[in-house]
Amino acid sequence: MKIFLDTANLESIRKFNDMGLLDGITTNPSLMSKEGGNPKDAMEEITKIIKGDVSLEVVSTEYSGMMEEGKRLRQYGENVVVKVPMTPDGLKACKSLSFEGIPVNVTLIFSANQALLAAKSGAKYVSPFIGRLDDVGQNGMELIKEIKEIFDHYDYIKTQILVASVRHPLHVIDAAKIGADVVTLPPAVLDKMLQHPLTKIGLENFLADWDKLKSGNPDIEI
Repeated sequence: MKIFLDTANLESIRKFNDMGLLDGITTNPSLMSKEGGNPKDAMEEITKIIKGDVSLEVVSTEYSGMMEEGKRLRQYGENVVVKVPMTPDGLKACKSLSFEGIPVNVTLIFSANQALLAAKSGAKYVSPFIGRLDDVGQNGMELIKEIKEIFDHYDYIKTQILVASVRHPLHVIDAAKIGADVVTLPPAVLDKMLQHPLTKIGLENFLADWDKLKSGNPDIEI
């Protein structure tokens, strides 16, 4: 399963990319606004740092505006995937952009029906928001299972399931067990995935034992 980072924070992107963990990036207007500054500069830098797909989102709600913005966003790099909302105009733009060779990520997916329609429109990715479904008392991971089952029935569907709105590491494990193609997660969740208390304790014990050995043999080196 591919791991994307859901952020526009350049420091976080560089940090995890240097570890070799990132297959791509997803952004949205909210994440851009959170970072401040000129979003154009951020988008240009992100596409240079990351070799994999970078989802950049349109802000227009009408077809003509989505097309114009999508083509402009694509100019930031060949790895740009244009993100459009799950609306009639969004699907129309998805079809047109995909026909022109511009990959599309259809976002704000909350049902299997929406995912199927987005795939039919030519989306490279569909982004179901599992955390937001959990927030309103629905089971977000059940939606991933439904979409996966439907997509697996049809060889002509090449659309990848990009699990979004991830709130904790268990979401990542569940998505991987189901067989989702991609999970996109905020930096805080990826940080938690790196950690385990027994790892910390084990390292402290190793270093303490080494210090004891070295105190009696100061010339020892690795």
